[in-house]
Amino acid sequence: MSSAPLDLRLLSSFLAVVEEGHFGRAAARLFLSPPAVTQHVRRLETELGTLLVDRRTSPVSPTPAGVRLAGHARVLLAASNAALDDMAEAVRPGAGAAGRPLRVGIMGHGSAELTPAAINAYRRARPEVRVDIRQLDFTEHVTALTEDRVDVAFVRPGPDDERVVADVLTTEQRIVVVPERSPLAAAGQTGATLADVAALPFFRVPGHTPHPFTDYLYFGEEGRRRSTDYAVTPQEVLTGVVTGRAAGSGLRSFARYYAWPGATFVPIIDAPWESSYLAVRADEDNPEVHIFRALAVALARELGAAISGDTRPL
Repeated sequence: MSSAPLDLRLLSSFLAVVEEGHFGRAAARLFLSPPAVTQHVRRLETELGTLLVDRRTSPVSPTPAGVRLAGHARVLLAASNAALDDMAEAVRPGAGAAGRPLRVGIMGHGSAELTPAAINAYRRARPEVRVDIRQLDFTEHVTALTEDRVDVAFVRPGPDDERVVADVLTTEQRIVVVPERSPLAAAGQTGATLADVAALPFFRVPGHTPHPFTDYLYFGEEGRRRSTDYAVTPQEVLTGVVTGRAAGSGLRSFARYYAWPGATFVPIIDAPWESSYLAVRADEDNPEVHIFRALAVALARELGAAISGDTRPL
């Protein structure tokens, strides 16, 4: 296999073939001739020493090596596009805010493994920019951005505010967390239904918590929660759970990040799956935000399905 750097033009042609499933449609998308796209893919296969596309199928499909390369190609091409955008911004008269950090807000554990992957990818791409990580509580679902406390935010569910735009990063099964002595804990492996958890003493949140977030927490049944305890962080939720005063809800990955002794995580088999998001201000003009967003979205395409489809026991 060649040790030469990958040619972005070849990667672009290859990725277009994978996404279109057809050399001709890929060529039309790229405004190239079909023979040029075919040549690009063959050059990549020669350089890497393996077949990347199975041409016997219709539509054509990536080989296992091609699937892996497609994930890398998305990240590399997104970084390249973001770099071009950044340079265009840098040469614009009056542009730039030298030394300004990128402020990354993270609610709970963010988008699971995708959160550190995106932050690390950005740090590698932009080592000269300081990254400030800020933990967000449940009430800051939107306000951390609209009040300019962070530049990007890993949140759930999607904000319902025209001042904010958001990209889906992961989509996961819902879970509830209960004390291990709860009768519902026996369903930790088999799962429970929404009817089974309707009477749980879900913790309360402050009145100024955004409504989409309370809908998410209580499965759309906000009025039925029964605990008198309040919580605005996962740690407060778990403290209430293990002391028997409250129950909580979240995404399946919550169990991997908050495996507290005394807490049991129960999948909800009939609840709609929910997504985590990367949110930014709708009028954002900071090029660093656009670079981070492009990298996060590209990584979500590569890693998101593996995170969402995690079938390991809770």
